[in-house]
Amino acid sequence: MIGTAAIAIFLSILPALPLAAVDQTPSATHASFEQLSREADRARDENRNDDAIRLYKSALVKRPDWERGLWFVATLLYEKEQYADARDTLRQFMTLRPDAGPGWALLGISEFQTREYPRALDHLQKAMAVGVGDRPELAQSVFYFAAVLLTRFERYDDSMDMLVRMLSTDRQSFLLTEPAGLAGLRLPFLPAEIPADRRELVHLAGEAIVASQTQHYEDADTRFKQLVATYPHEPGVHFLYGAYLMQLHPDDGVREMKLELENSPSHVLARVRLVEQYLAQQQNDEALQLAQEAARLDPKRASPHMLIGEALRAKGDLTAALKEFEVSRDDDSLNTRIHWDLMRAYNAAGRTDDAKREKDELEKLSRSESNGGSLRDGKRSEPKR
Repeated sequence: MIGTAAIAIFLSILPALPLAAVDQTPSATHASFEQLSREADRARDENRNDDAIRLYKSALVKRPDWERGLWFVATLLYEKEQYADARDTLRQFMTLRPDAGPGWALLGISEFQTREYPRALDHLQKAMAVGVGDRPELAQSVFYFAAVLLTRFERYDDSMDMLVRMLSTDRQSFLLTEPAGLAGLRLPFLPAEIPADRRELVHLAGEAIVASQTQHYEDADTRFKQLVATYPHEPGVHFLYGAYLMQLHPDDGVREMKLELENSPSHVLARVRLVEQYLAQQQNDEALQLAQEAARLDPKRASPHMLIGEALRAKGDLTAALKEFEVSRDDDSLNTRIHWDLMRAYNAAGRTDDAKREKDELEKLSRSESNGGSLRDGKRSEPKR
């Protein structure tokens, strides 16, 4: 689990939610409730948190659906690191306020601390779907916990997408070193679960990824060279370096991808990157062969089918290309590159209605991206790392 020092960083940004006001209808029962609620607020303002929790709980006995009281009990328990009790209170609160994104965020983080990882990821995703308002620090903490859980559940591509988006802000990037190393090397651990004999490898890989994504290129060069020199036979190492090199030094990137395939003969993404480079160089036969190998190794991954389609179209086989593009779309309907490929291919085949449908879908995805995207970012064609 994440250490308490890291948790403390996130605690300071937990917001107070806009909650329903206390009912002021006079009666003996309500007066007693109101007295308890005032005393609880006073205790909280004076940092007498144990008294505040006790008083809020007493008030909640009289009014179990009091949103404000539930929220303050939950946050005070969380600050005391009583995560199980905070979780239980938040679950009650969320039945009343399913529209409260910060509530889903805090519930997901609490469940992370109690090691209920599937529930934690589900609730963190709900926080992102509902939104947490203009609270960038809270959004970053939600992304952090979601990203490390995605890695643990072997959803490495989605995890890396989120980490790259976090690194683009360059806030506290040191916290992302081990998460980036784990996602990049495709190791299904939380940072606290890294085996002792893998920690140096993960840390060095993470440092290289963080440096490259934060545009500290001299440091990235140094770290990547150190990584491949120290761990030349470790799966994933040459892929990471090759992906880094591919844009500026494509020949060197191709060399590293081939070295990765020597170490990891079933590495799908190394083939994908080589195919993209071969297509750019109009080496269509080589591209088609590698793309077909990638599709056989991972039939449900969209990108190999998309690249088979691109290679087939470049070779003049539009009918077969369309079939591959359609398979790719079915596997990844949020990938804009696939929709572009289909729109152009449908136009070339004279299928104007189908081409218009793909154009409409592209516009829809573009609007979604302009609104901030979600856990799965539609603009991704394949993780760039």
